Amino acid sequence: MSDHHHSHLWPGVPLALIAAAAFGISTPLAKVLLGSIDPWIMAGLFYLGSGIGLSIVIAMRTLRGTKVQEASLRGGDVPWLLGTIVFGGILGPVLLLFGLNQSDATSASLLLNLEAAFTLLLAWVVFREHVDRRLFIGAVFIVVGAILLSWQGGIGTWNYGSLLIAMACLSWAIDNNLTRKISAVDPFVLAAIKGLAAGCVNTALAFYAGAHWPDLLRLSEAMILGFVSYGLGLVIFIFALRYLGTARTGAYYGTAPFIGAIFAALFFGTAITPVLLLAGVFMGIGAWLHLAERHEHDHTHQLLEHDHSHSHDEHHQHSHTEQVVEPHSHRHVHHPINHKHPHYPDLHHRHSHK
Repeated sequence: MSDHHHSHLWPGVPLALIAAAAFGISTPLAKVLLGSIDPWIMAGLFYLGSGIGLSIVIAMRTLRGTKVQEASLRGGDVPWLLGTIVFGGILGPVLLLFGLNQSDATSASLLLNLEAAFTLLLAWVVFREHVDRRLFIGAVFIVVGAILLSWQGGIGTWNYGSLLIAMACLSWAIDNNLTRKISAVDPFVLAAIKGLAAGCVNTALAFYAGAHWPDLLRLSEAMILGFVSYGLGLVIFIFALRYLGTARTGAYYGTAPFIGAIFAALFFGTAITPVLLLAGVFMGIGAWLHLAERHEHDHTHQLLEHDHSHSHDEHHQHSHTEQVVEPHSHRHVHHPINHKHPHYPDLHHRHSHK
């Protein structure tokens, strides 16, 4: 296995799995920590904790004068960022709230698996990301594993609430695909803006729905958990998007419920059931299909000008007048080049396939 192929799985795949773990453990922890908090206020506090926590990180970084090797937000990024805030931070949670109010927990937990499926389909059909049969089957295995996990014996009832939850999943899938469009921008800034926007909206909605503030201890626990699971988790997810593209990152992210269930079994003594093991087998097969993928063909890079954090490699052959540190960030031009190597739909491989 060449170094180049190795660099394809690394660091994208571990990043996607760490992001899935950060999100996956939030569910069992939320249950334990926050039995006494209204779920809507909890969502608001998670996002606020994420937005405020990341803002503190950015402020400390600025005060310490840390040189950030990341592209800054530009005018052209704003529509995409607004889209991620509207679909991911506002519509998704709002639809979920009203959906949960009208449906039973069983169908809700089953339906939430639609996010991974919708993310892949949108990446493939709308955003024209390269998805081959192997990748698609792998994603199906991961989603089937997630469905098994949330299976409670019944299918639950399909009603208007179920439709709203499915629409929430579609909103998050749109959000995942839009986030990829701006994944070259500093992920801390993106995730902080999104956390603050979603936090304010969700908290306001919770009060509108008649919720009350929890006590200070619960409030701080919720915000710290939000900072780790939603804030840092999203930052890592954006880094993974850079290396793997949306479809692959979304599929790995689909393992979050499984990671959450294993975490709950290890730390809170919940049972490891045959269903959990079976779900693990399905997800394992899906992940293997993805990990063993070799996508290699002659491809042409069109003239491309963009700004992102990079080191000089076979895609970055430009020269600098002054001394630069690796990695560094600046606006640079890629001249047309035709070559062949294993690659994923990362920042430099967004070509369409016949």
